[in-house]
Amino acid sequence: MSHRDAFSGYHPLVGFLYFALVMAFAAVFISPVCLASSLVCALAYSIYLNGARAIRFNLLYMLPMLIFAALINPAFNHEGATILTYLPSGNPLTLESIIYGIVAAAILVTMITWFSCFSAVMTSDKFVYLFGRVIPALSLVLSMSLRFAPRFKAQLKIISNAQKCVGRDVSNGSLLKKARHGVRILSIMVTWALENAIETADSMKSRGYGLPGRTAFSIYRFDRRDALALAFVVLAGAAVIAGGSMGAYYFRYFPTVRGAAFSPVSLSMQLVYFALGALPVFLNVKEDRKWKAIASKT
Repeated sequence: MSHRDAFSGYHPLVGFLYFALVMAFAAVFISPVCLASSLVCALAYSIYLNGARAIRFNLLYMLPMLIFAALINPAFNHEGATILTYLPSGNPLTLESIIYGIVAAAILVTMITWFSCFSAVMTSDKFVYLFGRVIPALSLVLSMSLRFAPRFKAQLKIISNAQKCVGRDVSNGSLLKKARHGVRILSIMVTWALENAIETADSMKSRGYGLPGRTAFSIYRFDRRDALALAFVVLAGAAVIAGGSMGAYYFRYFPTVRGAAFSPVSLSMQLVYFALGALPVFLNVKEDRKWKAIASKT
């Protein structure tokens, strides 16, 4: 991480509930204002967590994905009342399908960005702490899945470097030999992943994981700071749900584009939605200012 993330230091219950709400809201409320708020907050937090790497990832992968998804939707979706022209296949190209393609792409990018933040904050030990006693088997499987991708990537780099030293990397030899080397590396990685999963399961079983009455050491304590953050997340989430039930976030794209009328209630609900999404960035900025103030006094 490029910064010391203050939000990661909160109780795991706060982080899990927060990400569950923001990701659910990003999938349910698809008005342009809600999507823009959620996407901006997700990108800001991702950049705060990963710095230049997040910016590079968003430009190299998320932006092309956004453009591709926005362009591919009108080719298959022909609904809408505003016909712009006709495709060579004879199907109409509508304004509504183009707008919905952009919205669908924004939803996809937003969910991926939020999940990248989730995987960085909600580590496997936090997940086991929350669900280890309630659903021990599923909790172990999910925690192993969350840490699988980064560990697989690190191990792949080690195996590739080792194979390169003996001339068996995918960059050595002819095309056929490169394919054989790639298959060999893939076979090694699959074997490592399976053995690692079995060893982890045996290790947890030998320690009595999941047995009734088993106690576990935990470094997490729920204090006043966590209570305030949890209260804000719960109240803001309840307000967003109430606003959604009242139609404050209503928006449709077919057959015509139409949304909820602007009013003080809808504006206040949009501000609450944005405040919920911006909570981690706000806490980090507040913490950074506090540390800078302390450093300036020393």
